[in-house]
Amino acid sequence: MRIRVRPVTRLSGTIEVPGDKSVSHRAALLGAVASGRTEITGYLEGEDCLNTLRSVEKLGVLVTRKGPGHYLVDGAGTGARLLLGVLAGQPFWTFLTGDASLRQRPMKRVAEPLAAMGATFVGRQDGGRLPLGVRGARPLRAYVYASPVASAQIKTALLLAGLWAEGPVSVTEPAQSRDHTERMLAGFGARLSVDGRTVTITPGRELRGQAVAVPGDISSAAFLLVAGALVEDGRVTVARVGANPTRAGLLDVLASMGARVERGVESSAAGEPVTDLTTASTALRGTHVGGELIPRLIDEVPILAVAACAAAGRTRITDAAELRVKESDRIGAIAAELGRMGARVAERPDGLDIEGGVRLRGATVGSGGDHRMAMALVVAGLIAEGETVVEDTACINTSYPGFVAAVNSLAGRVCAEELP
Repeated sequence: MRIRVRPVTRLSGTIEVPGDKSVSHRAALLGAVASGRTEITGYLEGEDCLNTLRSVEKLGVLVTRKGPGHYLVDGAGTGARLLLGVLAGQPFWTFLTGDASLRQRPMKRVAEPLAAMGATFVGRQDGGRLPLGVRGARPLRAYVYASPVASAQIKTALLLAGLWAEGPVSVTEPAQSRDHTERMLAGFGARLSVDGRTVTITPGRELRGQAVAVPGDISSAAFLLVAGALVEDGRVTVARVGANPTRAGLLDVLASMGARVERGVESSAAGEPVTDLTTASTALRGTHVGGELIPRLIDEVPILAVAACAAAGRTRITDAAELRVKESDRIGAIAAELGRMGARVAERPDGLDIEGGVRLRGATVGSGGDHRMAMALVVAGLIAEGETVVEDTACINTSYPGFVAAVNSLAGRVCAEELP
């Protein structure tokens, strides 16, 4: 599938984005291992999250769809990396696989600490790539782990495994990653403590099913919010967005670039802060993005790179080597594809240097099967001169089914057209 994009001068309106991908994954997994029924509303019906539901069904959990985004999960009393944590505590063999993209992503960073707790992994590259066989153990050993990277996936897998450990399991990170797992585990009744960058789960307390209302995904909202700031006449409001501080680095960076970002009244859903976010047309300036900001916006770097192209001056992104092991090598992909559109982008080992102030040119570009790259390139097409064609865009359904319709709704006309 391809998307043909024509430039626009106006984006205006209020819109809601699909449910948060991270929260959806965790709601399904915790509902699967909790006692009783978990009712989830606002669940993201994208490919990754639907695969999580299918996975827990294959493990014997009853999942009932009541309507769009509305599921009942009757527990047995992220995807793949998060699921490893659950399976590590189950005393049977399970075999995991995935699509071509997932089979290229490193699993050893999760498998090695879980193996130290007593689980067994067999698979490609000495258990470092899918397909993987997992033989859990019960109980797992108590464990103290210092993670070399700030990764919510590693942290979550170990905390979930800790539910079946013989004693406390602690994870310390070099910088804080997103804390959806900690919030949701506490809501389901787990015995959890947080001391700075160290999170400890103590087993022995039964999890109980909950009602989980999934907020809108700020990573999906990011594309529309940045578009609203970049077009000539823009004012875009995304309603009911999760505004978890560990995920809201995008808002801090936009503010440092001079963007007009307005927050509505804050409420709460599933233990997560929720609000309305609004951006409007602004002359942006370059900035530096690095350090502890990176874990708070790691998924937003592709769209921030588009914003940097339109900003005056240089934007430097550092400390983001993690981007090389996402759905694609996002550092290389950003440099290559925005470069095709005339952007001045220099690739660094751990980031990018982007010289702004040059209008992008329409071009044929490719997502590489990466949903966030695809949507970022669509937004780039909205501010480019001439027509842009983004290839390999079926991947957008991973996180934002209906993205093209949302863009056209805000534009008031068909500016993005899906082609076979």
